[in-house]
Amino acid sequence: MSVWLPSAPCTPRACVETTAARTGAPLAVLRLTAVVALVLAGVVLAPVSSRVPARAVRWWSRSVVRAAGVRVRITGAAAPTGTGLLLVANHISWLDIPLLAAVRPARMLAKAEIRRWPVAGALVARAGVLFIDRDRLRALPATVARIAAALRAGHAVAVFPEGSTWCGRAQGHFRRAVFQAALDAGVPVQPVRIGYRDRAGAAGTVAAFVGEDPLLASLWRVVTARGLVAEVEVRPPLAPAAHPDRTSLAAAAAAQVSAGEGAGRPPHLPGGGSGRGERAPDDAGAGRGPVRERRAAGQEERSLGLAGPAGHRHGAAAVGGREAGPGSIPGARGAVGAY
Repeated sequence: MSVWLPSAPCTPRACVETTAARTGAPLAVLRLTAVVALVLAGVVLAPVSSRVPARAVRWWSRSVVRAAGVRVRITGAAAPTGTGLLLVANHISWLDIPLLAAVRPARMLAKAEIRRWPVAGALVARAGVLFIDRDRLRALPATVARIAAALRAGHAVAVFPEGSTWCGRAQGHFRRAVFQAALDAGVPVQPVRIGYRDRAGAAGTVAAFVGEDPLLASLWRVVTARGLVAEVEVRPPLAPAAHPDRTSLAAAAAAQVSAGEGAGRPPHLPGGGSGRGERAPDDAGAGRGPVRERRAAGQEERSLGLAGPAGHRHGAAAVGGREAGPGSIPGARGAVGAY
């Protein structure tokens, strides 16, 4: 993993609670089978994603979440359609990918390594995934330019600007570089807050996929949970003209997302740090300016503002509707949400 990638202090042992209310193993296996079947169907349809209606993609996205035994509640205004849109959200779980697609089908970033995967790499590339080389700072301005081009073409692009998954009881800092793409394209930013509640209605971390948590363990924890609810709050869109630069736009989006419950700092995360006690780096000069690299006293100063929709600690990918078909792969490590 690149030392420039943001990370969260959340770990399975310290942050993720095991649910007291569990379903039986037969029902859990049935749920897991249904999730896998729906994901595989999305992979198969990925090459023809541009011809899949957005309504069908939203239905498929909700179905993936519901198949896992999770109820879905989407509140707030409908996301704008018919125009380019930058969707930004906090990042907790692999479930976040289909939940965002249920708001509005969107293209997402994927780590460049996925392009070289046998079969799957070609499929997601044909489905319109935007790739990023997360280990090369010099590639950042070109990535921002590609996002801006997709936005100008009328597509929605979904990003998790925190650069890492968090447990749901804390929230990371929104990296700024991706917001430059919205400014360059002149499109609105749609903040979305995602949260998960247990059967008693309390904010929980059962769905979190953080740290060294294996994907299978996270999947099993979700499908065995009883009464798990995914809450998606669609906040008012932010007009780019109302913000002079990406810093203020990112801050406004972060404030919208953290306005709901579950964005505070829990007792086990003093200071809400970014992992291992270090401060996560900020953004490089992307979009309008070149990447700045300078040496002072023998030390190179760099900063990174875009890690893609980097959840967990690996790569990222998703696809959706006419903008990106039902080829999201929310069950594959390194394939979705930067797992």
